[in-house]
Amino acid sequence: MKISYNWLKQFIKIDWTPEKTGELLTDLGLEVEGIDTYQSIKGGLEGIVVGEVLTCRNHPNADKLKVTTVNIGDVEPLQIVCGAPNVAVGQKVPVATIGTTLYTHEGESWKIKKGKIRGEESYGMICAEDELGLGSSHEGIMVLDSDLEVGTPCADIFEIENDHVFEIGLTPNRADAMSHLGTARDLKSGLLLKDINLELITPSVSAFRVDNRTLKMDVEVINKDLAPRYCGVTISGLKVKESPTWLQNRLKAIGLAPINNVVDATNFVLHELGQPLHAFDALKIAGNKIKVKTLKKGTKFKTLDGVERALHEDDLMICDAEKPMCIAGVFGGEHSGVTESTTSIFLESAYFNPVSIRKSAKRHGLNTDASFRFERGIDPNITEYALKRATLLIQELAGGEITSDIIDIYPKKIEDFQVRLSFENAKKLIGEEIPKETIKSILTSLEIKVNNVTEAGLGLTVPAYRNDVKREADIIEEILRVYGYNNIGTTKKLNASISSTSKFDDFRIQNVVGNQLVSQGFFEIMTNSLTTTKYIELSEQLNDTHNVSILNHLSTDLGVMRQSLLFSGLETVSYNINRKQDNLKLFEFGKTYHQYDDSREEFKHLSIFVTGNRSQERWTNTVTKSDFFFLKGTITAVLERLGLSRYKVSPVSNDVFSEGISLCLGKNKLVDFGLINKKVLKHFGISQDVLYADFYWDSVLDLVKHNSIKFKEIPKYPAVRRDFALLLDESITFEDIDKIASQTEKQLLKDVDLFDVYQGKNLPKGKKSYAISFTLQDENKTLTDKQIDKIMNKLQANFEKELGAELR
Repeated sequence: MKISYNWLKQFIKIDWTPEKTGELLTDLGLEVEGIDTYQSIKGGLEGIVVGEVLTCRNHPNADKLKVTTVNIGDVEPLQIVCGAPNVAVGQKVPVATIGTTLYTHEGESWKIKKGKIRGEESYGMICAEDELGLGSSHEGIMVLDSDLEVGTPCADIFEIENDHVFEIGLTPNRADAMSHLGTARDLKSGLLLKDINLELITPSVSAFRVDNRTLKMDVEVINKDLAPRYCGVTISGLKVKESPTWLQNRLKAIGLAPINNVVDATNFVLHELGQPLHAFDALKIAGNKIKVKTLKKGTKFKTLDGVERALHEDDLMICDAEKPMCIAGVFGGEHSGVTESTTSIFLESAYFNPVSIRKSAKRHGLNTDASFRFERGIDPNITEYALKRATLLIQELAGGEITSDIIDIYPKKIEDFQVRLSFENAKKLIGEEIPKETIKSILTSLEIKVNNVTEAGLGLTVPAYRNDVKREADIIEEILRVYGYNNIGTTKKLNASISSTSKFDDFRIQNVVGNQLVSQGFFEIMTNSLTTTKYIELSEQLNDTHNVSILNHLSTDLGVMRQSLLFSGLETVSYNINRKQDNLKLFEFGKTYHQYDDSREEFKHLSIFVTGNRSQERWTNTVTKSDFFFLKGTITAVLERLGLSRYKVSPVSNDVFSEGISLCLGKNKLVDFGLINKKVLKHFGISQDVLYADFYWDSVLDLVKHNSIKFKEIPKYPAVRRDFALLLDESITFEDIDKIASQTEKQLLKDVDLFDVYQGKNLPKGKKSYAISFTLQDENKTLTDKQIDKIMNKLQANFEKELGAELR
């Protein structure tokens, strides 16, 4: 929100610097994020002075140029080359002296320098009005009043608005401060606490008079719950034209573009008082009838921006006897607004239901100054006052007569709030006792009425426009922000509580695994739990009847809660690959959501995505592709870190994988992992292989909590390694070998590892060669060759018997 300091000082006569005022506003909760300067004429005409043309002759080397001498009040006149056709001796003209900075309409700057033009020296520039920002004409130089004194700064002649503009980061609850009046009201309270008692000056509407009753509008509010208050009046015989300079400057300072005097007046009152208004061309209102109602779903309506919109059945509309004219509180219609030919208007001032306006604005993707205020809740009791203020302003700017009584449909008054404040509760919440008189003074300055006073507390009436102050805690917050958070003392005592947590708490286990993955070069991602229903079609494992649908979704792409982390993860993979980040190692902890006949359930998952190379290409290392075994190693390391082993391996049954395996421990599935199906990858525009692992994290957590930690001393005796090169059938897996080895020697065999695989030349068809290492160790003594040979012979015999293996 932008607040003009000059405008603010019309409400409260403060003489502080903008910086000091900004600090007080921030202390009051209206955080000033920045202070900008505004000049109605960029540069402020600095360096521009009044000059008198003494001589004017044709340029010897150019037909369209003149060589002039100009007196600007210095000892010697200046020679200036000028190309304007209207320059003449005796004229008083604006002269930009050497070093002056001028600005284009686009805001680009350029500096006046001494130079030569076609061989003639020039020591300045005689300016046209568009070059100074005083108009748009460039037909010739600007000729000034002949009575002006030579050398007078032009900044002293023309009205230049110099202003400071506060950029306030307004919190959504402070609807009362969304205007210059509201900001001034807070400022007055803050100053009062500093013993500076300034009057809050509000515009007078005592001059409001009905001139005649020749243009009456019949107003009917059909949906009274959506429009609790509706006011209006007609003005006839006005003339739509450009707004005066002062009004244009006020609007430009806060970033608004002037349109015409009627529209500018409504925008002025909006930012002055916080009450949105809307002016309709009265001659375009069919039947002189206004109906405030909702329309049938799908009704077409073209707004001011030329877009045809399909209305919702809950959109509140301002209609005439035949057609809709405006989306109430949000945006006007294309054919009912004020134009240059308008001579009479119906001026609307209303209080609309905030929830209704918020939903309509969101549905149609419209965010206007009016909807911004209506949807947060404006003052329902300022409606008529603001209407009178705007009417008088329009009369001042555009002429015309007030040709109807004010229509004010307000069937059920919105009452002020009654709140009880306990001094003891205020002390507890603030942490310090604020004097009772100070509390009463603060509340009174905020227009909160003190009805009764007791030793225990206060009975208060809070004005209806403070819709964020309805509880005792809200009152205490108001006291504290005006009193000043900085004025509350801090204690030197530090209190802390020791929390009792288990090492098996979910977040601790998650952090352990997350840290391990990060140390291996993975990056954590966090994707949206909302997704599109289209992803259901990519897997037979998912069922649209299990979708948890969003009732008020932002778009169809965010219409349901996800049933799998796969697709949101692939969106991230695709996004990165499309930006030349091809080597990815990602993981995400998240939930999936499922709707069943009688319940809704959430399940925790850990997903891992791997694609591209394991590491970046470097001259010191060979580039290796991330493959199935790299992912398997990562998964195994995670499970081992959690103390989960001896799981069973089976083929994966999920159709999103083209190949993969599942790991189970007892009846609990731990993880599915493998290579993602090409059809799924194609949907996301991914052409390279992507490996994916889906941990069933609820099962993992449950098993970890029941898993006891085992530890033992580090062995004192050395381990021994022996290798076998086995000729095997192609169908035999390393898991088969590992299983047989573990069953053959359970005590001394510590590790089995596959370190080489060979298939091809010099081997029989259908055969492969595995080079396998076996690590043996006795924790109590050194192994002898006899013991080692006995174990290796037994292993060889079992491999030959169970697998048909041959020792190469």
